[in-house]
Amino acid sequence: MDISYELYKVFYYVATSRSFSEAGTKLFISQSAVSQSIRSLERRLGQTLFVRKTKRVTLTKEGEMLFKHIEPAVQLILRGEAQVLNSGSHSSQLRVGASDTICRYVLVPYFKKLHEQLPDVHINILNGTSPQCARMLDAGDVDLIITNSPNAALSGDRNVIPVKTFHDVFVGNPTAFPSCFRESGGHRKPLSLSELLHYPLMMLSKRSATSEFLHEQFQRQSLDLAPAIELNSNDLLMDLARIGLGIACVPDYCLSEDPELRELLLAEPLPNRQLLLAYDETRPLTPAAEALKSMLTEQN
Repeated sequence: MDISYELYKVFYYVATSRSFSEAGTKLFISQSAVSQSIRSLERRLGQTLFVRKTKRVTLTKEGEMLFKHIEPAVQLILRGEAQVLNSGSHSSQLRVGASDTICRYVLVPYFKKLHEQLPDVHINILNGTSPQCARMLDAGDVDLIITNSPNAALSGDRNVIPVKTFHDVFVGNPTAFPSCFRESGGHRKPLSLSELLHYPLMMLSKRSATSEFLHEQFQRQSLDLAPAIELNSNDLLMDLARIGLGIACVPDYCLSEDPELRELLLAEPLPNRQLLLAYDETRPLTPAAEALKSMLTEQN
């Protein structure tokens, strides 16, 4: 069936924006031209692709089926166009998805090195939780992501590379919680996970991969983890732990020498986790993305 790519391109923009007018704006054509293109595509395929509503449209079952194939194809073409346009100059863009914590404590030195090597590259950082970053990757909003594992949102055609091993630790202010740091026979007495539940625990919000991981570890011992405070920032968790509001769970790579914070000794240490670099192998990486990937994987 001979159907113009332009019709599929219009279909893609309507499907992603859920609006004929927004699709027209992005394509620099009129809303009427968008409607005509969609009607032409539906006529040639013999299927209704959209359910028209007052302001928004939704995909039909057949439209969803078609979009699953059109979306990666259009993304691949757009990515190829961008690489060709950038190949003639030294300027390009790198789009990275990562959490605030990973950016601050892991990626900053690599961004510095990349900027020194490729000063004309614009580094665009999109922050989000690990599941949110996986969805950014699915949508083609980023070239690659650096995420905590396990991350149930990572699926499909994803190339996943471990870049750093870490473990989660519980930290607190010894003055505020002296019983957590008690000694027996000259040695610190480790705490069990069940004993930890007697203290106000602070951790990342339920939207994070870390929260999912911690709940799973407690559930394995038939324990119900009910944190006193849930936030979206590890830095803020450590600040609250310093002033004695509770015991915070944070990645070990966030810690430094701090007289107000000490790591608790656990009888059952939490399993190690990994930071993962992930990208869509169906979409070619830009030269800047390849450079960052090489830096991160070489150190591993």
